[in-house]
Amino acid sequence: MIESTSLNDTTLAVDAISQIPAVPTILDVVCKTTGMRFAAVARVTADRWIACNVRDEIAFGLTPGGELKIETTICDEIREHRQPVIIENVSEDLQYAHHHTPRIYGLQSYISMPITLADGRFFGTLCAIDTVPRKLNTPETIGMFTLFANLIAFHLDTHDRMEQERQSRDLREQFIAVLGHDLRNPLASLDAGTRMLQRSVSDDKGKAVLGLMQSSISRMSGLIDNVLDFARGRLGGGIPIEQADRVPLRPIMEQVVAELRMSHPGRRIEADLTQAQVRCDEGRIGQLLSNLLSNALTHGDPEQPIRVWSVIDGKLFKLAVANAGEPIPDGVVKDLFKPFVRASAKANLEGLGLGLYIASEIAKAHRGRLSVVSTVDETCFTFEMPLQ
Repeated sequence: MIESTSLNDTTLAVDAISQIPAVPTILDVVCKTTGMRFAAVARVTADRWIACNVRDEIAFGLTPGGELKIETTICDEIREHRQPVIIENVSEDLQYAHHHTPRIYGLQSYISMPITLADGRFFGTLCAIDTVPRKLNTPETIGMFTLFANLIAFHLDTHDRMEQERQSRDLREQFIAVLGHDLRNPLASLDAGTRMLQRSVSDDKGKAVLGLMQSSISRMSGLIDNVLDFARGRLGGGIPIEQADRVPLRPIMEQVVAELRMSHPGRRIEADLTQAQVRCDEGRIGQLLSNLLSNALTHGDPEQPIRVWSVIDGKLFKLAVANAGEPIPDGVVKDLFKPFVRASAKANLEGLGLGLYIASEIAKAHRGRLSVVSTVDETCFTFEMPLQ
């Protein structure tokens, strides 16, 4: 878990208090209810006392960001014992009649309530002072200060949690940038190098090795695409798409089929694709088909063909990929489109279990859906989306 420093940094702590709309009202109510003419929310650390928000009717001279020497305050002691301090009349108070703080600042009445965050960290105090005695030690006043201190702590916890989420989001975005740059660039170099070698290698063994390398590079590129999309989708609430008006899908789908035929020369992929034009993100639809075909190649019966077809059915565009092989277990089907779930319980299968999740998210982004029917005869994934 990332530890936020937003409330540890005193400047940010002042900003955090300033972003709580209720604080000025709290200080106003404190003063009007108790008769005290100075009230403040203070950030208190081992060596600093900083005013975060102030209501001053006695010209005490503090403004937000202003500081008192920590050793001159009672708040320094409150930070240690975490208990409220209430003084109605300094001259009559046995404990504080000779305390240095009232003497330094000329105080006669004082009340301070600790502000403690949900994780037990001490933030500071909600305090009020005056140069004349005030009636403070009542259940109503103590209850009000306790309620307000808890309310301020609640807002600070919310602010701190949001800051932690921001830091976490920034780190994830950095991860995506590093992954995209530091993995894609060397992979592109490998791809270019193997393609160059394929033009100069003439013996069958060398060609076979280069073919295997090219297939591995293609598979690695697909894995990177899925991880990046997974991360972006979780950050942004879904897979981003760029819809174009009425694009022919057949070319991109034929390209996907051709690439997978080339990388799996021993497998048969039969395609029957509509010529219709569809409003969609053609690159994403190609990615969806690639993920579905890759899944079929991984889990399907290698002796049987994989069938791909697309049609316009009324107001729907439909794309289906079917393969023979063992049916998907019922216990797996219900979670099949969740991340890191594979269509088979077999060990040592390639992939991260993100392909079907990404395909499902692409379907949702097009206001469509991805479904599966799996029997002993065939497993068929069907993508359908509205034409309008």
